[in-house]
Amino acid sequence: MVLMKQTIAHQQLQAKSLQRHQALVLMCRVYVGSISFELREDTVRQAFLPFGPIKSIDLSWDPVTQKHKGFAFVEYEMPEAAQLALDQMNGVIIGGRNIKVGRPSNMPQAQAVIDQIQEEAKSYNRIYVASVHQDLTDQDIRSVFEAFGRIVTCTLADGGTGRHKGYGFIEYDTPQAAMDAIASMNLFDLGGQYLRVGRCNTPPNALEILMGSLPPTTGAQVMPTASSLAVCLRPVWWYPRSEPAERSVCPRRAPRRSRPPAPSQDEERRQEELQKKLMEDEPQTLQQQEDMSIKGHSGRHLVMQRLMRPQESRVVVLRNMVGPEDVDDTLQDEITDECNRFGQVKRVVIYHEAQGDHDGAEVVVKIFVEFAEVPEAEAARTALNGRYFGGRLVRAEPYDMSLYEHEDLSG
Repeated sequence: MVLMKQTIAHQQLQAKSLQRHQALVLMCRVYVGSISFELREDTVRQAFLPFGPIKSIDLSWDPVTQKHKGFAFVEYEMPEAAQLALDQMNGVIIGGRNIKVGRPSNMPQAQAVIDQIQEEAKSYNRIYVASVHQDLTDQDIRSVFEAFGRIVTCTLADGGTGRHKGYGFIEYDTPQAAMDAIASMNLFDLGGQYLRVGRCNTPPNALEILMGSLPPTTGAQVMPTASSLAVCLRPVWWYPRSEPAERSVCPRRAPRRSRPPAPSQDEERRQEELQKKLMEDEPQTLQQQEDMSIKGHSGRHLVMQRLMRPQESRVVVLRNMVGPEDVDDTLQDEITDECNRFGQVKRVVIYHEAQGDHDGAEVVVKIFVEFAEVPEAEAARTALNGRYFGGRLVRAEPYDMSLYEHEDLSG
């Protein structure tokens, strides 16, 4: 009898863990409808990427017309990213049409679990910050957001490559500080990228549940597959709120909505004195520059100054080298062989970029060459820029590493 009770309790625990995991998966997904039939998946990705890393985009496809059906499901790594996309993308104009963004229909009884998770999140004064410049550190973000109150924790998600993943979480000691930070810093331009800031709708342990493994299941209890979850995700959308009709998408840059709070006179005077001292001393090493940290308004100013340093890049983009008609199976190997003269080539990407969403739009070809070292890329850029290739004058330029690492080739 005791063994049976333990077995039942274990199965109940497994069932609750499974329900919670399923609910978190659903919270990471958004439905996007009314998509222009001329748009491609990369356009949808570019529009929704500022809110956080995207795991997948399921764009419906009609094999007869060879076009999508006008709707898609976007799955993020984090529920907070999906919530921000819901709040800010519904009714936005992409490709001449107001898209509709909403939650997918939930699996049976999932809403109760989602409500429970969101209620747990209210116990924490946590905010989610996305579209963070790759050159910013945890300390940089802390120095900017400390203007609104005492910060308990500030962490950018580790990408496993020595660089963060473009988003992070900040926990304040008071609810008011969190609300002030959201109101002032959402769509704030920091380093040429507009921050996306919102309240966390999951507790701190949600990430562990979402990324971690569930207890082993027995019998009929199995992890839901993507296909089984998709059955539960029939399109349900929210209709656009009453907003200006001309509002349009701008993935990386958007109008700034608010200004950060002004520091007190005493604080401002101290900051100015410290800033003056720092500017006079002018740190000579990169590490010294990285360690600069001033709270509040001046903190933002110094972070911006540091970001304005010339960015070194291991990637060279070759423009006007070939046209779409010149691309064949041998081109990539030819580019690799040519560029190996300057150093180790890690990757060559041939990118076709349409200059519009309408039929017949001009297509240009950009070739991205990634080298192992910065000096190699600089040598290739110097040698190839201004050179003629097949009657075309090639333009070789360094390409922004943060854009490249985020697979954004639109620059």
